[in-house]
Parts: sequence; C-alpha cells; structure tokens
Amino acid sequence: MSAPLLERLLKGDTRALARCISLVENESPGYERLLEALPANGHTRVTGITGPPGAGKSTLVNALITELLNRDQRIAIIAVDPSSPFNFGALLGDRIRMSEHFSDPRVFIRSMASRGALGGLSPKIMEVSDLIKAAGFDYLFIETVGVGQSEVEIAGIADTTVVVVVPEAGDEIQTMKAGLMEIANIFTVNKADRPKADEFVRNLRLLAHTKRSDNWETPVIKTVAIKREGISELIAALDAHRDQVQGNNHRKALLLTEKAYQLIQHRRMQQVNKQALFADVQQQMNNPQFNLYRIVQQYS
Repeated sequence: MSAPLLERLLKGDTRALARCISLVENESPGYERLLEALPANGHTRVTGITGPPGAGKSTLVNALITELLNRDQRIAIIAVDPSSPFNFGALLGDRIRMSEHFSDPRVFIRSMASRGALGGLSPKIMEVSDLIKAAGFDYLFIETVGVGQSEVEIAGIADTTVVVVVPEAGDEIQTMKAGLMEIANIFTVNKADRPKADEFVRNLRLLAHTKRSDNWETPVIKTVAIKREGISELIAALDAHRDQVQGNNHRKALLLTEKAYQLIQHRRMQQVNKQALFADVQQQMNNPQFNLYRIVQQYS
C-alpha cells in the first residue's frame, strides 16, 4: 500500500477509495497496514437500512440520496447483495433504482457480495465502512439483504439502524422478534399509502413506546418512497438520533466492542483450514470413541 494512495483516499478521491476497497476485499499484501493508518472519523453518519425483502429498501435509499443531494451532502451507499441461494434479498439488478445518481461525483455506490455469510452481511463490511468514513462522506447508508441475523449484525456497525416494514406486516406485529425491537432505532413504514397503514403505524408506535429507554423512544415514520413522501421526516429522525448517540459513550463503547470482537473472530478463523478440518472429522467419525468437542478443542 503506497502512501500516495492513502493521501488520495483522505482527500475524498473516489477512485482511490474504490482501489482501497478492492485491496481490503481481496486481502492484498499491505491491506492491514492501510487499515491501521486510517484516522479516527466521527463526521460520517453511518445508517443501516434493513428489513424484509419487498419492503422497498432500495427505493427508500434512492429517495434519501435525492433529498440529501439537494442539501449538498456527500453520500456513500454499500448495497450488500446475496451470493448464496439461502439469501433472498435484493439482486444486483435492483441497483438500477439508484442509476440516476451513478454519475454524480457526490455519490459513491458499492455493491458487496455477502459471500454466503450467515448473517447476510459481507465479511469485510466493517473495514469498507471505515475506508468510506476516512474519505470524508457526510452519510454512509448500508442496505442489507434483510434476512437471517443481518438485522442484528448491522446494529454492530451502524450508528443508527432503520428497520423498514410495510403495512402488510400488521398481522406479525405482536410476534415481532424482541431482537428486532432492540436494534431498531427508527421504524419506517414504507408504502404507507396502502390500506390499513394508519392502523399498523398506531400499533407499532404503541409497541415502540413500551420498549422506550430513558433517552430514546423509537419513532415510527410513514414514507411512500416511490413518491418521496416522508423522506424529510426520516432525515430529521436520523439527525435526532445522531445527536442522542453522540452523548451516549456507553452505547458507542458497546458498538466499538462488537466491531472489535467480530474482527478478532474473523482473523482467528482465518487460521482454521476448513478442508483440513473436514479431513480430520471424516477420519475420526468412525472411531467408536469419536467426540466432536475434542476435535474442536484442537483448533481452539
């Protein structure tokens, strides 16, 4: 990794940013030194956008881009796309919805494959997020595939997590996962022009009220992203949560600890050769004294 490349990155050069992301994703020689040289950045607002397939996450992000560009902001988007038949999120073709912004120098869009990661996020999502923050963007939106544990994982990366749902989810509101309620800093009811939307919003607000903390009650914002309705209200909620997070050092420490834990876990797992593990298990499984935990201990 050359010093000029880092210098260009810190000046906001998007070509240098794209090059740095490729170095990190491919784990090219010197990529760890690049990451270690990154300065602290508290300027970029990192927002996770998650929710079930079909909720309109890509359309919502597109509407957010349009509004923020009108406010002369620099915006980056990481769109995590599935690379496994078990992940049923948005396909790469859905990025067409953001095509009107591809040529805008204030916008950087990067699609990342989940590469089969069980949580639905790319294994290098944290490192790429830090590279984008170093490039000085005002906002970074991370759109997940919206399956598995991705909702929980995104909470360990984003400053603010927006969970996007639609009115048709009304029947599921009472059985909504507790974990989802815990990580949702903002609920967005998209396609709110559909029938029973108001009733759904009311019930969701009641549920959010019961889960409120001393300094934050999860707001429920109505949007119709395709018509760009409710977008200003959503941005206002993002700004309000940003102000709340800045004064919450305990929460920030928890987020940073989660990031560090996942990075340490990933690096330790790199030392485990899965093919060698398979051969070991296959060799020993017919042994009458076979014990999987003894094998695991050898790799611990």
